[in-house]
Amino acid sequence: MNGRVIADRYELSTVIGQGGMGQVWTAYDRRLDRRVAVKLLRPDRMAGTEGADEMRRRFVRECRVTAQVDHRGLVTVHDAGSDGEELYLVMQYVEGADLADHLAEHDPYPWQWAVSVAAQLCSVLSAVHAVPIVHRDLKPRNVMVRPDGSVLVLDLGVAAVLDADTTRLTRTGSPIGSPAYMAPEQAMGGAVGPYTDLYALGVLLHELLSGEVPFAGSTALGVLHRHLYEPPIPVRRLRPEVPQALEELVLRLLAKDPLHRLADAQEAYRALAPLLPVPGQAGGAPLGPMNPTRPFLLPHAPWPERAATASGPVPPAATALVGPPPPAPSGPDVAEAVEEVKRLLDQGGITQAVDLLGSILPAAAAEHGERSTVVRTLRKQYAATLMDDGQYRRALPELRLLAEEYAAESGPHAARQVLRFQYDAAQCLEQLGEAVAALTEYRALLPLFERHPDDPATPLEIRRRVGHLLLSLGDRQAAHDTLAALLHDAERLHGPHHPLPAEIRHTLRWLGQVRA
Repeated sequence: MNGRVIADRYELSTVIGQGGMGQVWTAYDRRLDRRVAVKLLRPDRMAGTEGADEMRRRFVRECRVTAQVDHRGLVTVHDAGSDGEELYLVMQYVEGADLADHLAEHDPYPWQWAVSVAAQLCSVLSAVHAVPIVHRDLKPRNVMVRPDGSVLVLDLGVAAVLDADTTRLTRTGSPIGSPAYMAPEQAMGGAVGPYTDLYALGVLLHELLSGEVPFAGSTALGVLHRHLYEPPIPVRRLRPEVPQALEELVLRLLAKDPLHRLADAQEAYRALAPLLPVPGQAGGAPLGPMNPTRPFLLPHAPWPERAATASGPVPPAATALVGPPPPAPSGPDVAEAVEEVKRLLDQGGITQAVDLLGSILPAAAAEHGERSTVVRTLRKQYAATLMDDGQYRRALPELRLLAEEYAAESGPHAARQVLRFQYDAAQCLEQLGEAVAALTEYRALLPLFERHPDDPATPLEIRRRVGHLLLSLGDRQAAHDTLAALLHDAERLHGPHHPLPAEIRHTLRWLGQVRA
């Protein structure tokens, strides 16, 4: 981990991207305890070069214009400023996989997916062009597919305001953009506009449908020459199942002359709309993660879907992240990592502690064995920290594994540990909204806890949770009977003025009013 802190707030962790403008890091916002992405302008690109002032101006403008666009398909800008000689931009930390990797994993790419991706990009481009901004570097590496199938454009870092100095800025430096996705007018250093991004959209759509960009070559100059002078191969020659209307759209987007392309991103969306999946077409079948058709088939549906049950595995909250998770300490020195986790927790850095524990568990298992005391201790801390961080879906399988390990042992200590982890697992189910599964587990655990007279409070808490779960399931009579019996025992244990009896009386009064 880097350990450097930007602006006394953002602790850098891992480099996840580099480019002409600088580096992008995963980082932690100490004030709000959350992951963020921080983009830095490198000092060696700011000092000692002829265009340093111009690069600084471009970066400052990037911060300003990016923050002007409010769209669900763009990364949110949290903060911007300077730290010493460097400029920084703090952005949303994104879960998902970039479109280039997504395409590689799903080759051939279903044409319905390509349409769904392109339609979402049209929505983003329409908002960007309205500012007005031209992205200039739209390509699969700058597009993310999130776990719910929605598409997000990562980088407006090379965007420029459409004002009088835009052309001067690009002409004084090297062309902005990637050769494979560069429009002819951009390659020639001419004026750019929304039509330039539409050309890049055409290249991207051609690539999704055919698996290859329309113009490739061994050198950047050769690629640019093909953009300028060669016609693209119609995608239906490569994929006959692609609808003719979609092929025609791609060819219009790839027109050499900007005047022969579509008028704007809205017109491109209207051309795609008849090809988009219609809500309900999925027929109730579950859609896997990162399916770009999902926002159209199941608009506004919650994600992740409840595919897990009380007895089944629970998937992690996210399938992938932008860049790797924070690495385990080199070595790996597990003891040093544990001390770092303690320090983070003392300082309220729960999110960082979760990432660090998750990264050192595999290393510790490889070094000490999956069933070792070291790994078990780490897993206990990991599960507890996940629960503290509200990540119940990720905590649940860890708790199940711990309960299973202790159940294989004998003795009263092991039995108590099994009960404790099963109780925590039931709480996770309750927090995840799995009311029936949680109720089943609480009822199974209650008699086991009642056999331990040294812990009279936990059975009362379980009974309270059972009463509230019954209420959430609509069984008011059973909830009333459960809580009424609990009130007597709670007053006897804690006294009538304790918060628990007071809460129960309040709920019973409300239940009485509802029933009346």
